[in-house]
Amino acid sequence: MLDAITEPAFWQALGAIIWVNLLLSGDNAVVIALAARSLPPRHQKLAVFWGSAAAIIMRVILTVFAVALLQLPWLKLIGGLLLLWIGVKLLVPEHDDGEGVEASDNLWQAVKTILIADLVMSLDNVIAVAAAAEQGPPAAKFALLIIGLALSIPIVIFGSTLMLKVMSRFPIIITLGAALLGWIAGDIMVTDPAIVGWVTANAAWLDKAKVASIAGALFVVALGKWIAAREAPAPVVDLAQPQAPPSSQQPKE
Repeated sequence: MLDAITEPAFWQALGAIIWVNLLLSGDNAVVIALAARSLPPRHQKLAVFWGSAAAIIMRVILTVFAVALLQLPWLKLIGGLLLLWIGVKLLVPEHDDGEGVEASDNLWQAVKTILIADLVMSLDNVIAVAAAAEQGPPAAKFALLIIGLALSIPIVIFGSTLMLKVMSRFPIIITLGAALLGWIAGDIMVTDPAIVGWVTANAAWLDKAKVASIAGALFVVALGKWIAAREAPAPVVDLAQPQAPPSSQQPKE
């Protein structure tokens, strides 16, 4: 374990875990705020604390299971495809205004709402963090999960609002994060136990030259930008404003 900490792969994986967890937890932070919005001020902090604590414990357990499942044949391929789509979704504007999140004036009801909403919304986090842990040394995967989540959780809870503002001001952060998810997806897909033998024998360059990783990153950014452009709202024309008639010149007699 101590030897693994000195490897660059350990720190690269740790940075990836923290980054993807921050990028994908903004919506969870919004849900927490919405669920607690009807509580008295003195109970809002308690709801955020207990709801976040329960969600954190649940997410750690789910992620540990996800890492174990990724060792089974075909699941890295499936997880990689899901990760590609998660990255694409990062680049597509969301139209959900949060009306589906039920606010409650009861502390424990609000905590339950936070926990259930986080459970539903945490699939992308769990898959992404588990895949990021795959980038590190095999002997340090569990430690990477615990350290990465432990470091990112307080940042998510206390700094998610700031993170959302920074991402809205500098959209390149979202694009880079989506590219990172595509990179991780390409990397884990070529190491799936079902195909790793064939890749090693016939297409080792996919892994060694990081061709699959680069292709995954480019695919996510290209597809995400294309979908975002298609879903961009058309310019609104105000029909109430008088339109200037087209200019025309009358022929002189």
